[in-house]
Amino acid sequence: MEAVQTDNEVLRIDSFRDFYFFLSNFYPAAVYYEEIRYPSSEHAFQAAKTKDIKIRKFIAASETAKQAKARGRAVRLRPNWDRIKFQVMYDICFNKFCSNASLLDRLLKTEGKELIEGNTWGDRIWGVDEYGVGENWLGKILMKIRDEIMQVYVGGRLVKRPVLYKLEGVKGPYEK
Repeated sequence: MEAVQTDNEVLRIDSFRDFYFFLSNFYPAAVYYEEIRYPSSEHAFQAAKTKDIKIRKFIAASETAKQAKARGRAVRLRPNWDRIKFQVMYDICFNKFCSNASLLDRLLKTEGKELIEGNTWGDRIWGVDEYGVGENWLGKILMKIRDEIMQVYVGGRLVKRPVLYKLEGVKGPYEK
């Protein structure tokens, strides 16, 4: 999967690797979530699956995002996880990009492009698999964040401080 181009213009980014790795939750960028610093948004998301602070700190101490994901898969999910996980992902990704000017600039440069978290590991909730099947929630969330932040910039200058938005009107597959 690669960026799709027409007449030298990229229409969609369908892989968060190589040049677009910064869009991945595995990208090493410090994220603060609920008063804990995490080495990546993957660490933060996996830790958010539990309310147990000791387990959250254990996941935060993971050496890699891959290790954090494995540790997160082993935790007992908090009771409301399926209801809140999309908002949690939004909040973590928002924090990732709004606390790092370089990453924010790179995200804004994807303006007008569809972001698809293409993968070969079968994730059909957060991304799209190699057969083109999936809901692409990570891509949708990143595009929403990008578009909301674009509304507070005029001519490349910040005209009002971004605030944490809620995913209004967006329901996850497990919400009624």
